[in-house]
Amino acid sequence: MHSAAMQDRDNPPATGPLSDPGQQRDSKGMGFCGAVLLFLSYTLIFATFPFSLCLCIKVVAEYERTVIFRLGRILEGGAKGPGLFFIVPCMDMIRKVDLRTVTFDVPPQEVLTKDSVTVAVDAVVYYRIYNPVIAVTNVEDADRSTRLLAATTLRNVLGTKNLSEILSERESISNMMQNMLDDATDPWGVKVERVEVKDVRLPVQLQRAMAAEAEAAREARAKVIAAEGEQKASRALKEAADVINESPFALQLRYLQTLNTISAEKNSTIIFPLPLEILAHFMHKPPL
Repeated sequence: MHSAAMQDRDNPPATGPLSDPGQQRDSKGMGFCGAVLLFLSYTLIFATFPFSLCLCIKVVAEYERTVIFRLGRILEGGAKGPGLFFIVPCMDMIRKVDLRTVTFDVPPQEVLTKDSVTVAVDAVVYYRIYNPVIAVTNVEDADRSTRLLAATTLRNVLGTKNLSEILSERESISNMMQNMLDDATDPWGVKVERVEVKDVRLPVQLQRAMAAEAEAAREARAKVIAAEGEQKASRALKEAADVINESPFALQLRYLQTLNTISAEKNSTIIFPLPLEILAHFMHKPPL
């Protein structure tokens, strides 16, 4: 059961041109001319055996699948591989499809944002082919088509966003691009697994303006913080003055502490302490 489920996932039912029942019935038969050519080809293979094995045996790697066209029609069973398979020379044409995840860079796109700012944005897209038959029959070049669609989708998505949204909401923009690309490439047998916005380049004048704005905002915050500090320091000094005013001994201790600090910092200075009683006499004496 597990191997059958894996095979169904690797080769899901075809959609698009091959989904019409009438066309599938037509692809089962090659007609009289095709049968004659097939008989002649098998006769030639048996006549040149074993040298014909070099042209009839093909090998497909684990990460590859091969779509076989016999006289322009896809053989029943869908894509072949991995391993060995048999083809008929001169009648079969093979197309190998790589199922590994492919990564490509979307070239930088000049985008005019919603607020009329021109920015250059590039991205990275990860995708893989999940249905080789559809990828070969429904689109001429799945890789090139996916690359072109990714570039146009990037411009369309960013054109609906403001500059601030582009700079701050990269993850949501990436998810939006992935969903749009996945829906558009599903008929091609392509699964877009991940999209990442890699870089956003702003004009030089805009960078300078944003730097000046950020610097002015930082200076404003610094002034506000300094003013708040001055306010808190003033309140603390007022509370300390109230405490000292209530106790004369506290003023005496503060006076002695100040003298000790001055004498420790300037050793060459001789300090003569003045009694606070004399200062108190002058402080309470009314002016003349």
